[in-house]
Amino acid sequence: MKLYDTLSGAVKPLELRSPEHVDMYVCGPTVYDHPHLGHARSSLTYDVLRRYLSWCGYEVRHVANITDIDDKIIKRANEEGRSESEVATEWEAVYKDVMAALGVLAPHDTPHATEWVAEMVAFIEELVGNDSAYVTDSGVYLRVHKVPGYCDLVHRDLADLAESAGSRVAVDETKEDPLDFALWKAAKPGEPTWPSPWGEGRPGWHIECAAMSLGLLGDGFDLHGGGDDLVFPHHTNERAEAIGAGREFARHWIHNAMLNVDGAKMAKSLGNFRTVGELLEEHPQNGRAFRLLVLQTHYRKTMEVNAELMASSRTAAARLDALARRACLTRAQVVDDLEAAGNEAADAVGAFRQAMDNDMGTPEALGVIFELVRKANASIDAGDDCSAELSMTALKLAAVLGLEVIDETPDTEIDDLVAQRQAAREAKDFALADSIRDQLAEMGVVVEDTAGGCSWHRDC
Repeated sequence: MKLYDTLSGAVKPLELRSPEHVDMYVCGPTVYDHPHLGHARSSLTYDVLRRYLSWCGYEVRHVANITDIDDKIIKRANEEGRSESEVATEWEAVYKDVMAALGVLAPHDTPHATEWVAEMVAFIEELVGNDSAYVTDSGVYLRVHKVPGYCDLVHRDLADLAESAGSRVAVDETKEDPLDFALWKAAKPGEPTWPSPWGEGRPGWHIECAAMSLGLLGDGFDLHGGGDDLVFPHHTNERAEAIGAGREFARHWIHNAMLNVDGAKMAKSLGNFRTVGELLEEHPQNGRAFRLLVLQTHYRKTMEVNAELMASSRTAAARLDALARRACLTRAQVVDDLEAAGNEAADAVGAFRQAMDNDMGTPEALGVIFELVRKANASIDAGDDCSAELSMTALKLAAVLGLEVIDETPDTEIDDLVAQRQAAREAKDFALADSIRDQLAEMGVVVEDTAGGCSWHRDC
């Protein structure tokens, strides 16, 4: 598989430490508020990558941290008169619930910052010990100018970076250089603290991911991911910490782009800020529809979200369910390993792999799937022997991307009405049959009549 590598600035093969294993670290949430659509896009990007790599036969270990101590958490805790732990616990649960509703697989490891303070202190001690960091009254800082290739991830020179950083760089006259960043923050009144060789305080943001990723996955782990808004300063500074300690960091860097809502960058000031919870509440099929919308845009391109696109995605996802009903397939029947025997199905699997192996080309991969859906429906209409294989292949490839078919929940009342309508049709009482169809439509149920009988599903 080839993926764009942010550090080298090129699409290149994913070179692994071990030929059968992929170790990936993805920056997780700071848990203090509702997760928004940007969080969802990032999580879905790496969920799809993980699913695909697993389907290809790799043993994937996915680590995503939980930042449970941060300035924003402290601020909210003070405003609400609660502890930082209470705030973080509440919003972590919300985050996990909405990601599960999107079908995002839970990471294999979710290290929490507060559980890794001892390891962070030890990491910082290494940096101070080899003169890569220094101590002031306000904390411990990394000497950026001593890090070879500090700007390589962001592809800019140090002077340009310092000038453009401007207000983003904390003003502290005790620092040797404005770009030097905090590894450890000295204690402040009203904030939680931990002991350290430099006095009470708390770790900086960047050191947690360096300590956790190297601690859990080891030096030279395969893949580090996150949103492209994290390239600087977060990922640049993580990498700098590892280099400063003489450690080999991530072999490959992958970043997903952001999204626009209703044609503009999502912002509360524009009134287009959307949380995942709000999206899920608007329609019962929005979780799967949003995944499909994410897949329709290449992960490195800005994604557009609006009501029209969401409706279109719901319709497209419903085509998968309709095919499953026509082919009499349930979700359980389309999750096994794919074995395509016929030439047409095998060619589609090959095209799907080619698209995904080329920098995770999900738009092209979706094109392969929905072309198979079209061919499968045509084969069913024609009564061809290959229809079952084409249907199975289309639905299994969709499942690789996390687009699983929806099995209707049994409903005795609906089943009885459908049976009554069928009996009315057989008795040629079409007025009664139409009346029952209308009644079902009011309940949000669509009845489909085919040569093999009738079936029903809820309106998407």
